[in-house]
Amino acid sequence: QVQLVESGGGLVQAGGSLRLSCIASGSIFSINVMGWHRQAPGKQRELVASITRGGRATYVEAVLGRFTISRDNAKNTVYLQMNSLKLEDTAVYYCGYTTFGTDYWGQGTQVTVSS
Repeated sequence: QVQLVESGGGLVQAGGSLRLSCIASGSIFSINVMGWHRQAPGKQRELVASITRGGRATYVEAVLGRFTISRDNAKNTVYLQMNSLKLEDTAVYYCGYTTFGTDYWGQGTQVTVSS
């Protein structure tokens, strides 16, 4: 299976921006939907944004208008541009996909938003 490695997390002030990258070890062209999820301390992992092979994106309401997901199938990479970050965006962010009923995740990248 395709392995995923996230990067781009860090510490940022509220209102700032970060761009997360998820690089796959192989082709993602055959993966219909790629997603970014996040897990805050003490909370369940939640889907933040997803994107189809053709580029159709969906977002959870909490990030609508602030986050943008994109994918470059030629580079086997999925991105998450995060703008106007809020304290509540603090979490570990994971890139993932599901195939044949099994979820695959990267190791995650920490995003911390400070006041």
